[in-house]
Formats: sequence, C-alpha cells, structure tokens
Amino acid sequence: MISVLKFLFRLLGYGLLAVAIVAGISDASSSIAQSQVYLAPLGHVWSNLSPYTFELVGNSVRPGLWDVAERTVLVWPVWAVLAPLGMLLLWLGAKRRRQLAQFA
Repeated sequence: MISVLKFLFRLLGYGLLAVAIVAGISDASSSIAQSQVYLAPLGHVWSNLSPYTFELVGNSVRPGLWDVAERTVLVWPVWAVLAPLGMLLLWLGAKRRRQLAQFA
C-alpha cells in the first residue's frame, strides 16, 4: 500500500514539475514579447482555466482563509507555487535505500 502511495506522489510530483516548467517558459516568452517582466499569478491563471472550480473553492473555504490565500499564494507566479509542491511530493515519494551495515 505504501509503495502505491509513493508511486502516486512521484507521478503527481513529476506532473507538477512539468506544469511549473511550462509555466516558467510561458512567462519567459511573454516577458520577451512584452519587453518587460511578466509573471502570471496563480489566481489569474486558475480563474481563466477553470472559473467554476475557482469559484467553488472560493465559496467552500472559510472567508478569512480565502482572503489570506488571495493576498498571498494566489498572487505568486504559477511556477513558484507548483515547483516546490512538486519537489515536496517527489521527496515524499522517493524510494529509500537501505543502509547496509559495513563492518571494518
């Protein structure tokens, strides 16, 4: 059972890292095209991709917590949110190597 969860963590971690890389490349190409630095915020991208889920989560989370999330995490660039989350999931799903006892 644990190995299945570790596999799912690794799979989701790699997926989040892939999305973070694509988002970073998209931000870089937009910045080059506009001749100024542009970093797409997570809240803006999420509300454009799926307004229904954005509104659903906003209505289901406590108002105080949602206000804090809107002021902090949702204004960060997409890659800055997804890359550490993906790395965390990869770390949690990593295969641990057994330490073999070595005697001198």
